[in-house]
Amino acid sequence: RYKKAEPLFEQSLIIEEKILEPEHPSVATTLNNLGIVYRKQGKYEEAEQLYKRALAIDKKALGSEHPSVAIALNNLADLYEKQKRYEEAESLWKQAMAIMKKAPESDPPTLATVSGNLADLYRKQKKYKEAESLWKQALEINKKVFGPQHPKVSVIFSKLAYLCRKQNRYEEAESLWKQSLEIVKKEHGPQHHFAASIFNNLAGMYKKQGRYEEAESLWKQALTIREKKYGPQHPSVVKIRKRLDELPGDEENELSD
Repeated sequence: RYKKAEPLFEQSLIIEEKILEPEHPSVATTLNNLGIVYRKQGKYEEAEQLYKRALAIDKKALGSEHPSVAIALNNLADLYEKQKRYEEAESLWKQAMAIMKKAPESDPPTLATVSGNLADLYRKQKKYKEAESLWKQALEINKKVFGPQHPKVSVIFSKLAYLCRKQNRYEEAESLWKQSLEIVKKEHGPQHHFAASIFNNLAGMYKKQGRYEEAESLWKQALTIREKKYGPQHPSVVKIRKRLDELPGDEENELSD
């Protein structure tokens, strides 16, 4: 779909540049949208040029502290993160967050998204405490805006659970994944693909704790969901089967030759 969208945005850009001034905020919006289309297709150099141009327009037309500037910074940071230019991405996300926290007209869910983007960058760098702090900020925003049972809240519970597990805080991780699962079940039912992801993560933690029966039960549930959704040969299905095969068996009940 991005390939189909590309000529449409390119045409819109040509028209807007003719009708409006080349440095009009609407031109910046189209540049950002076209940049996203390029990024999704792996055209990183072209996307970077467009994002930088959009950022310059927004700064000049709206001022360097406007929320639109923060969104442009976020888009450029996301591109840098995809290219593993982590220091540049971190700097831009911090700038974007600072603008959003100060600007009274900022959109709180957008701030939560930017906080989550930076949190995921820290997670990749194994900076778990920094990531946890940012996800907690995003959690409070989304609870306030969408309510405590919203799917966005469920996703953050799962993100926080992963970070707790990585820091060997297993009880906290278990509680957070179970809270996440309850929301998923309520909103989408127990056979949803995100429920399978939670089952898979919990099972991996249970295995690490030596809770093999509980791990087996959850992996079987995840396997059922993913087989139904993706088919028996999908890599994620094969991976769960392998994990089940690797669980220790009940040696006392095994027959010897």
